[in-house]
This record gives sequence, C-alpha cells and structure tokens, in this order.
Amino acid sequence: MNIKIIGSGCYIPTQVITNNDFDQFDFRDESGKPFNDNNQRIAKKLQMITGIEERRYAENNLTTSDIGTIAAQKAIENAHIDPETIDQIIFAHNFGDIKHGTIQSDNVPSLASRVKHNLKIKNPNCIAYDMLFGCPGWLQGVINAYAMMQSGLAKRCLIIGAETLSRTIDLHDRDSMIYADGAGATIFESKTEEGGILAVNSASYTLEEAFFIHYGKSYHPDLDPDTKYIKMYGRKIYEFALTCVPLAMKACMDKSGVPISKIKKVMIHQANEKMDEAIVKRFFELYNMEMPEYVMPMNIHKLGNSSVATLPTLYDMIINKQIDHHQLEKGDILLFASVGAGMNINAFVYQL
Repeated sequence: MNIKIIGSGCYIPTQVITNNDFDQFDFRDESGKPFNDNNQRIAKKLQMITGIEERRYAENNLTTSDIGTIAAQKAIENAHIDPETIDQIIFAHNFGDIKHGTIQSDNVPSLASRVKHNLKIKNPNCIAYDMLFGCPGWLQGVINAYAMMQSGLAKRCLIIGAETLSRTIDLHDRDSMIYADGAGATIFESKTEEGGILAVNSASYTLEEAFFIHYGKSYHPDLDPDTKYIKMYGRKIYEFALTCVPLAMKACMDKSGVPISKIKKVMIHQANEKMDEAIVKRFFELYNMEMPEYVMPMNIHKLGNSSVATLPTLYDMIINKQIDHHQLEKGDILLFASVGAGMNINAFVYQL
C-alpha cells in the first residue's frame, strides 16, 4: 500500500498587516533600549532578509482550533469523503487556543478533539491528538500518520497545521514582524496506486539547541516579566539550519532511491526567504548541482511565517495553481522539509 494525499485545504486570514503597519511600534533590543534606526528602516531590513512584505492575522473571533476546523472542512470536501471514515486527526500547533486580547493558552481538551467535535464526527475509533514539534509539526504529523498507515493501524488520516502567532508576540520585539496566522490541512490515505510517500526522515537536536526558540519576557522593561512571548536567537537558528537541514534532506532523498534530477519542487517551511534559499542551494550542492530555477515555491512574501501552517498551505495553493511558475502534474517528485523549535528537523519525499 502507498500513502497518498487525497485532499487538501487551507484557511488564509483576511486581516492583511503590511510592513507599514509597524511604523509606530516601540521596538527595543534585548536590553530594553530603543533602536537607533527608525521603524521604516527596521522593516525594510527585515523584508530584505525574510522576503516578508505582508502577513495575515486571524479575525478576532477565531481561535487556532477554529481556523484549523475551516481548513479541515475544505480538505474533506476536496477529498470527497465521509468524515466518519477518518481514522486519525492529528493537529500540529505550538500554543493552543489563545483568544484575542488574552494571554492564556488553552489546550484542554486538545485542539484535535475540538476539531473532531466541530466536524461532528461520531465515530469513537477516530483518534484525535495534538502534535507539539515546533514549526515542523505538520510534517511530523504526516510522518506519524505514515507510520500508522504502514503498520495497518489506520487507513485514512487528517493532518492539520494551524497557528495564531499574532497572539504570542512581543510588540516591542522586531522579530514580531515575522510571525503570522494561518491553517492548512491534508488527508492521507493508504492506496494501491503508485507514488505517495517514498521516504521520511526526522531528528531532534536538544543538547545545545533546545532553547534557540523559547518563551521569554518582553523587551520593554516596564512590562510584567512573568508574561512570556515567543522569542528566538535568529543567528544561531540560521547557522544551525544551514548546517543540519541540507544533510537531513539529502539523507531522506538518498533513502527514497529517487535521483536528485527527478525533483520537481522543494517544499520548504516558509521561515525566512534568504535562509530557505541558502538551505536549498546547499542541498543541491551536496549533489554537485546548482539550484534549479523555480524549484522552491514561496508564499512568505504575502503570508509571513505561520509556523506549522506554512507547508500545508503552500501545498494547497500550488495544487490549486495559485502560485506563478509552480504547477504540478501526476508523477512529479516533491521534497518536503522543515526546521523549528526543539530544535527539530524533518523531511519526506513524495510522488504525486
């Protein structure tokens, strides 16, 4: 049996936040001191590095499980299946449901259970659980589902990646401009057709790297130090990713037995345009190749970094021909890869 995608869907929030919207923010460094640069220059530098021009924030009345439900409903409709036939619902996120205007995270019950409830699935044998694996969470959910289906414990799995990072950011940290909200979902099924997942690979680096992304206090010294926000050590993450991710991608590709020349697209987590380009370039250099043109689709320019949602959203947009120069056909080989908090890395090779 081969494990194939039979449906996908995504939710793109309607609130568009441009770089100009940060013009009046009071950005500060880690010591709490204001920057010498004005915010226009700060935003311009960020755009040059990350490629982000705009990002999307979820509507105030919606939570992470709400937007995950919307993406899941679209995937179910796209797959033309009865939701009662789903064996597992795996929901990748990092911070649970956070209502607009609050700081408290709500993870009980699990977001996967909430989605199953929202979808009105009665089948008790449909198992719902969450995946906490940093930005690579959706991809790790795929790997978990793959293992379950390969073992015969499941035939059809719904994997969701959704996040509302706009509710975890420190408004005095310039890195807050990177983060965004969104949701994507895919349905995988065991089928006799050719193709599907050809190889998987994942790793966790925690000895020195565990806290490269963490929860920390605001950079504004007057705010409550016990209120925590998402923080990261950007330079350390960049160096780690460029060293480790291409090797993990190569290991996965080699395991698949597919020649590197057959890759149609590298679907990489939309974290940072310059970093992603450097990772993919180094990956091809490991095979003594130059990075092919149009091999790396990107949607970070308009959507920002929505963590676990970037990959399923990117896939759904390409399948629906919403990204220029990036069309797919049956038989095409895709390499999915991600890196994020943990620090975790993973990849899988997929044939349409």
